[in-house]
Amino acid sequence: MLKPKASSTFLSGRTFTAQEIKDIQETVRVFRRLSWSELVKTVCELLDWVTPAGRYKLDSCAKALIKLEAQGLVTLPTRRECKMIKKEILFGARTDAGDEIVGTVRDIAPVELERVAGREPSGLWNEYVYRYHPLGYKRPFGAHQRYFIMGSQGRRLGCLLFASSAWALAERDAWIGWSERDRAQRLNWVVANTRFLVFPWVRVKNLASKALSLAAKRVPSDWQQRYGYAPVLLETFVEVERYEGVCYQAANWIRLGVTAGRGRMDRYTQYLSTPKAIYVYPLEADFRSFLRGESIQTRRSFEQAKLALETTGSEREETGTKESSEKVAGTPGRPGIKGSAQSDNIEQ
Repeated sequence: MLKPKASSTFLSGRTFTAQEIKDIQETVRVFRRLSWSELVKTVCELLDWVTPAGRYKLDSCAKALIKLEAQGLVTLPTRRECKMIKKEILFGARTDAGDEIVGTVRDIAPVELERVAGREPSGLWNEYVYRYHPLGYKRPFGAHQRYFIMGSQGRRLGCLLFASSAWALAERDAWIGWSERDRAQRLNWVVANTRFLVFPWVRVKNLASKALSLAAKRVPSDWQQRYGYAPVLLETFVEVERYEGVCYQAANWIRLGVTAGRGRMDRYTQYLSTPKAIYVYPLEADFRSFLRGESIQTRRSFEQAKLALETTGSEREETGTKESSEKVAGTPGRPGIKGSAQSDNIEQ
């Protein structure tokens, strides 16, 4: 087994000291009979590698161990492949099309976002998206938050999902001006709008842009409450062959360009997809300083925030937490685009 050559090693968004590498080597040697999942949990416990919410960062740890093995620094136990059993989502009467709702945002006010928490509400949200969204439902990766778009009299109007951001986007990364190391350390501060659905029977002018405006104010506080940090930038993708992104423009999101036709988490140009327009929305005026690690506030808060993103698969939905609608600084000064956003039931 090789000895670490450098005084520190940077893996999975974390810097490991030479002593930590030795401790991992010893742990793997002593507990060589542990299963793969048990070993990952043991290393997380050894390094106190947890999110601000106290959960082990199992996914990050597993990736780091595999990289250490590739470098010849550890010999890991044999990993058995587990086939994921996809649970079929059955449509029920609860998600049948409702009565047609036509008008303006004022007609159905107040429009609010309802945070989805708990198994039953999450199952209902999943069923709506699976049934009515062009891309259907896919289990979200890592940190995420579902919302229902609600109108007057408790009527559900649509669904929103915010989740982990794309690994590499040339236009976004150049616009931010961060390095690959910066991105690996602070990508969790960028959150993606990965699903947006206005129900087919809801035809309310400017509802989509209204929902996006509410989300820009709501997501930071909900993320802070659930994961222990507040993101500083939102992003999303709009399939240019099918949609124009009008509602994002109306909500003052910034169009950066078009993707290269790679998958969201594709690091090696292996998974081709349809080119999509990239939109972003800064949640803090000095977001670039945060993401590049330049501001004093970033240096003070980074040690806590860098732990918070990756959890294994999809987390259980938390229950029993209070709703929060704390206002977060946006980006005033950019003119909106007039017109209805309703025709843009966005593909994410």
